[in-house]
Amino acid sequence: MVEKTSIKLFEQKQVRTHWDDKDAKWYFSIIDIIAILTEQKDFQGSRNYWKVLKHRLLKEGNETVTNCNRLKMLAQDGKMRLTDVTDTEQLFRLIQSIPSPKAEPFKLWIAKVARERIDEIEDPELTFERAMETYLKKGYSKEWINQRLKSIEIRKELTDEWDKRGVKKGNEYAILTNEITKAWSGLTIKNYKKFKSLKKENLRDNMTNLELVLNMLAEATTKEISIEKKPITFEQSKIIASQGGTIAGNTRKEIEEKTGKKVVTKLTLKKILNKPNE
Repeated sequence: MVEKTSIKLFEQKQVRTHWDDKDAKWYFSIIDIIAILTEQKDFQGSRNYWKVLKHRLLKEGNETVTNCNRLKMLAQDGKMRLTDVTDTEQLFRLIQSIPSPKAEPFKLWIAKVARERIDEIEDPELTFERAMETYLKKGYSKEWINQRLKSIEIRKELTDEWDKRGVKKGNEYAILTNEITKAWSGLTIKNYKKFKSLKKENLRDNMTNLELVLNMLAEATTKEISIEKKPITFEQSKIIASQGGTIAGNTRKEIEEKTGKKVVTKLTLKKILNKPNE
């Protein structure tokens, strides 16, 4: 249920994170952490600070630097780019090298983030509860939130089915998701986001109830077809993705014919919050 790569907030400042199932640990973007601890005004300032600090720590033989990893995370330009990351244990050591009045509260925040993930593994219902709290704080209606949480559950069931059929995470997931979206909505994900004037924002978080329902129908149908047909190649899974999306797409067309209104709208988060019945 928890997204592998996500955004965590510390005092309303964003920290990009990645959860690694194999290692069972969080990885944090070092640049984001430095931006908070040193109160840099922009990304370049944080990058320069890390460059100097990294050089000094390397000269000292600090293991925090020699053992740090690089992962692809969402950059300011909306693209996935490699960035230096550190796990929780290394992060505590790194913070000791950065003089900052925010160091202690930040350590407590890190411990809280790590503890919450362990709690969620032991009790998956906590994931839903925390997601509910997050969406409520943003101002979404409970009706919309229930749909969104259900969509996350259905998405997970679909990706589990893809895993069984040998579909690779990352690019192949993205291709199949795009096929489903295009078949039910008439738009590729890129064009869908462009239609709603979105950049880095999550598309599903900017869908109306009806858009979410049809997206869920498309993904649930794709999963059921895949279970029955048992595809053994990626191309077969791609055909099934299109079939599942098309079934939901036909439903969309019927709704539009009966209501005289387009299902796919330009409504985004801000406008949805002002229209609780959407």
